[in-house]
Amino acid sequence: MPTWLGDCVMATPTLRALRGLYPQAHITALVKSDMRPIVDATPWLDRILTIRPHKRGRGDARRRSMLRLAGRLAAGRFDLAVLLPNSFRTALLTKMAKIPRRVGYDRDGRGFLLTDRLLPRRSHDGYIPVPTREYFLGLARYLGAVDPDPTMELFTRPQDDRAAQVLLAKGGYQPESGQRLVLINPGASFGDAKRWLPDRFAAVADRCVRELGAAVALIGSPRERPVLDQVLAAAKESLIDLPRLGLTLGTLKSIVRSSSLLITNDTGPRHVAAALGVPVVTIFGPTDPAWTEIGFALERQVMVSVFCGPCQRKVCPLDHRCMTRIDAEMVFARAGDLWSAAQSAQRGVPSGGSEA
Repeated sequence: MPTWLGDCVMATPTLRALRGLYPQAHITALVKSDMRPIVDATPWLDRILTIRPHKRGRGDARRRSMLRLAGRLAAGRFDLAVLLPNSFRTALLTKMAKIPRRVGYDRDGRGFLLTDRLLPRRSHDGYIPVPTREYFLGLARYLGAVDPDPTMELFTRPQDDRAAQVLLAKGGYQPESGQRLVLINPGASFGDAKRWLPDRFAAVADRCVRELGAAVALIGSPRERPVLDQVLAAAKESLIDLPRLGLTLGTLKSIVRSSSLLITNDTGPRHVAAALGVPVVTIFGPTDPAWTEIGFALERQVMVSVFCGPCQRKVCPLDHRCMTRIDAEMVFARAGDLWSAAQSAQRGVPSGGSEA
């Protein structure tokens, strides 16, 4: 499995396609331990095998860890390894585990380790952008899947659903009153350049409370604490701080599923919302949507055209104009479109929201 949250979600159509190809097979997902909650409860898997994220700068320890993991895989006597990540390490690992058939893209110099090498699309300028969801599905198509369903899907566990309701209750959210929940995700693990301005997230959150009558909650990882605090400091309305109340990746899925709208940077929770059918407003800065297009009808993308983008940089070397030129009104307008469409749908009234 991939190592990034969003990529794990975008891999779910491929998992479903593999199960369709091999209905009687035993299918194991090899995933980093911190990403396991994403694939928990997935019905297309027989087993989830977890590994700890490797640490940098410890060569001997990493080699020993690699040997142990290869031994674990060898004991499983797998017939086929489908490599979703492009890394050299994953190909070497499955070769060391003596898995007879190893299917993946020929990248990072690992082609000689694969038995089935798929060629990624290239031009003289480098790799041609292909949506990650389709990139992964290319492996399933190669193995025989015909017109696989590209819809992303996630599943929650009952214990996480209950824990999520407890967290929301601690934050003061009362769904029985009819109030709906809006989630704000101001962080992004890719880098600072991917983050919209905290004070503008706060301005949109305030308007969601005042004008939409919503309860608004912040989501994010522990590493994003500084940006969460900046949003809270800038907000004039009361916001629910879910990370401080004990948010986990497992409860995140359940909380997103119970929400009515997510407003986020181009990062993992965007894909979680889409996979759970929750409307999402996504703010794009330096990243090219062509790499992560998800074809979700209930998504509205906010992006401005600048001469220097999309640059794919983690840190902006200029003035971050791709983000600073997106104002709070632009984002709230998209949120309002989705909010009105959802209310119309509940009443059975047709609505004409703009396309993403």
